[in-house]
Amino acid sequence: MTSLSRILRRSKDRVVKVRHYIAQAGPALVILAILPLAGCTSLAIGAGATAGVAAMQERGFGGAVSDTAITAEIWQKFLAEDENLFRRIEIEVVEGEVLLAGTVDNTESELKAVELAWQANGVNRVINEITVGQGSSLMDNASDLLITTHIKTALMFDTDVYAINYSIETINGTVHIMGIAQSEHERNLVIAHARGTSYVRRVVSHVRLKDDPQRQRT
Repeated sequence: MTSLSRILRRSKDRVVKVRHYIAQAGPALVILAILPLAGCTSLAIGAGATAGVAAMQERGFGGAVSDTAITAEIWQKFLAEDENLFRRIEIEVVEGEVLLAGTVDNTESELKAVELAWQANGVNRVINEITVGQGSSLMDNASDLLITTHIKTALMFDTDVYAINYSIETINGTVHIMGIAQSEHERNLVIAHARGTSYVRRVVSHVRLKDDPQRQRT
């Protein structure tokens, strides 16, 4: 097994462990595990610093807590229904908008995932980016991880982008972006970074502007 494959496998094992902990602990305890958009490694930061990062986000501390609770509740529902939903579908939540992205075996599983997401408390929209087909190979997963890491790094080093407000998921070369942009210019920069990354096949943006009237009704 190559070094990249070992790193990818260890990373995925940690993510599954974190998901399992949250699924078992439930939304009532999820405040202790708020995850900034930088990823699951934030669990090592500590509760105080992590809460501070959440408060700095455009959605605020309360919004981050609510979104993380929604994520935990959906994970619980997926795990109770079918372990494959839990393992193969990525979840991102921003201000009650839920993005589901991944690959499942059949349409029934896709529809069940969307149905379960809608059942979580606080959900006001479900964005279905699930595809039906064979799961990704180890090399595909490695490529997706590298793409996501590259984009996140580019956003962090772009002084015109408030990177903390964005979440990136890459599935089979398709980049899904969620977040809140300070301006149209910033949103365009984020999309440009994603499109300019090697091996990206498609970019799907669900980024809202800070002053979007829809945000006031969520």
